[in-house]
Amino acid sequence: MIIERQLAAYVVYSEDPVIRALEKITANKARLIFCVDSSGHLDAALSDGDFRRWVSSTTDLDLQTGVVEVANREVRSLPVSTPPAQIEQHFAPGIDLIPLVDERHHLVAVAINRRDELRVGRHVVDEDSPALLISEIGINHQGSVDLAKQLVDLSVDAGADVVKFQLRDMAALYRQSSGSSAGEDLGPQYTLDLLAKFNLTADQLFEVFDHCKDVGIEVMCTAWDPPSVDQLAAYGVPALKVASADLTNHALLTHMARTGIPMVVSTGMSTEGEIRESVDLMRGHGAAFALLHCQSTYPAPFKDVNLRYLQRLAELGRCPVGYSGHERGYHVPIAAVGLGAKIIEKHFTLDRDLEGNDHKVSLLPGEFKEMVERVREVEAALGSASPRAVSTGEMMNRVNLAKSLVAARRIEAGELITADAVDIKSPGRGLQPNAYDRLVGRTAQHPFEAGDFFYATDLGAAAPTGRQYDFRRPWGLPVRYHDVAAMTRDCTPDFLEFHFSYKDLELDLADVFAPFETPLPMGYACHSPDLFTGDFLLNLASDDDDHWERSITELQRVVDLTRSMRPYFAVDAPDPVVIASLGGFTHSAHATPDLLPAMYARVAAGLDRIDDSGVRLCAQTLPPFPWYMGGQLFCNLFVGAADTAEWAEKYDRRLCLDVSHSKLAANFGQQPFSEAIDLLAPHADHLHLVDATGVDGEGVQVGDGEVDWALLAQQLDTHCPTAGFIPEIWQGHVNDGEGFWIALERLEQWF
Repeated sequence: MIIERQLAAYVVYSEDPVIRALEKITANKARLIFCVDSSGHLDAALSDGDFRRWVSSTTDLDLQTGVVEVANREVRSLPVSTPPAQIEQHFAPGIDLIPLVDERHHLVAVAINRRDELRVGRHVVDEDSPALLISEIGINHQGSVDLAKQLVDLSVDAGADVVKFQLRDMAALYRQSSGSSAGEDLGPQYTLDLLAKFNLTADQLFEVFDHCKDVGIEVMCTAWDPPSVDQLAAYGVPALKVASADLTNHALLTHMARTGIPMVVSTGMSTEGEIRESVDLMRGHGAAFALLHCQSTYPAPFKDVNLRYLQRLAELGRCPVGYSGHERGYHVPIAAVGLGAKIIEKHFTLDRDLEGNDHKVSLLPGEFKEMVERVREVEAALGSASPRAVSTGEMMNRVNLAKSLVAARRIEAGELITADAVDIKSPGRGLQPNAYDRLVGRTAQHPFEAGDFFYATDLGAAAPTGRQYDFRRPWGLPVRYHDVAAMTRDCTPDFLEFHFSYKDLELDLADVFAPFETPLPMGYACHSPDLFTGDFLLNLASDDDDHWERSITELQRVVDLTRSMRPYFAVDAPDPVVIASLGGFTHSAHATPDLLPAMYARVAAGLDRIDDSGVRLCAQTLPPFPWYMGGQLFCNLFVGAADTAEWAEKYDRRLCLDVSHSKLAANFGQQPFSEAIDLLAPHADHLHLVDATGVDGEGVQVGDGEVDWALLAQQLDTHCPTAGFIPEIWQGHVNDGEGFWIALERLEQWF
């Protein structure tokens, strides 16, 4: 059980609208919210069940209705003085939150029936959260408020989530009230002398804490004595740290627990029996706490670290666990994250040669930053224990490298598919070879030529086909030269978008369009290759002059070819769009923001060299992690909505708005997608409509991802009502365009 006194996530005012309460219920994941009046008096509680009952019983649904009108006014509460053991007796199936009130019935705390969560300010620590990374400044400020603030700023730059300090009341802490080290052993004498020089008073620390608020980082503090606990509680720190030296100090633990402030407790220098005792004590007071595995030697030998004890510690505490490291380097904390650590604490300094033991085991700012980056990579790599799925990159490589079931000879419609009619060949576009036994013995639904792929629809399900679609803006289909006839057999789109490979640029247009006796009755667009012969990636942002010059040359070839195609299409077709991914990628990490303006300027200078008369050259919006030939890079340009729109405005250029790419970019930048669309769509002449998931799941079928299509359609109607679109579904062309037909069917309801 946790007694939570930080109530913002669990409380709304009684006069707030129902919609506000629903937002909080969703955010706190507790399925319950408490209603209080302006003085904090507990009025009612609203659960998701209460809301559903209200919805089913009202004919005039208004989400602006005051929440107290909908909530349960018969909410049960307990006095805040109720012993934790008695509170736990009131939990029951469906009752996991109990409001605790003072003698005036003011809500002052909430008892929560869980132990596996800790909140440190805006950070939640639980099994699903990223590790909380603490920069332990401690007394490495050398007694200087200015240095302390500088270390805070450097911690922010390094990516720390929390900075931690230490507060001591020397008179309360040491047996000689004067703080004198006279008569002490060498070790205590050394420590006391350091503290005499470097200790900051509470008021000095609070000045530093105020600076932490200004720069947006949470603060935590080790309280070494009861007076320090009281001062920190009065200030309002979001969490208290218990030093390893105080794990057995039950009086101090009790004093901390009674404040209701979350506790992060180091377990160095303690036996398992002592850990158990302290866990029982904190749990008995309803404290929210986490345990940190710790080896309290400075520096700690690697052989003594024993990281596997993290798993044992989690069993003992039944709470979040983490690691407080005093060894050299930052590789051990990374391993700790792999073993389940949800909190990492490392000392932080400007100079390891400064006076004091802590400096010797501290990370420099660049090292801490490196640790943060590696921890986040490891967390991403850890994933989950859910059933294995094929990643986007693997899907691409599966198509390129895997094998398919193909027709070994001509098969007539209605013919029984026999073993001699099926072969296994690359690439992997069709049915995987493990479907062989399900395919042989079936009746062919249509004729096959030797080498044709078999698809899932050949196992019995009917394949969708094209038809004439009805949209309020021009629509098209993505095609390669060889599948124009097949893709236009059952429909006549407004235009075709040709997706070139670098080899397509070498073909004779007369040969390509020879099968068509007259110009095609539609317009066209062309998509430049990203990859050219010799593993060359188009990149107009390159600072290598040779690469930049070749990028200009290759893009000019695409533009010239696009102009040359005009005689093969309707005379009255508008100028064709040329879509290009213009580069700006890096191989190991994203570029820092200060580099982007020069990169954008380099792209613009390259485009100025292109003769784009007679075409509409559009820069494609890009994802943060683009896939190139089954591998992932880091993209920097045309990713962020604000800087992309600024570039289009500054250089008077137009965009191809790829919805999937820009949704991934918005997710990556934690920006509402609707805001990104408001910025990008006014500059768009062309659209790629396709869904997305996460930060790199691109090309997803419309309606199967995270895009709000109804809202998107409204925004695009407002900002770019005449821009044409294609359904840019990954592998949508296979099985005679199955993916495209599904997408167009779904898009019709919105566009």
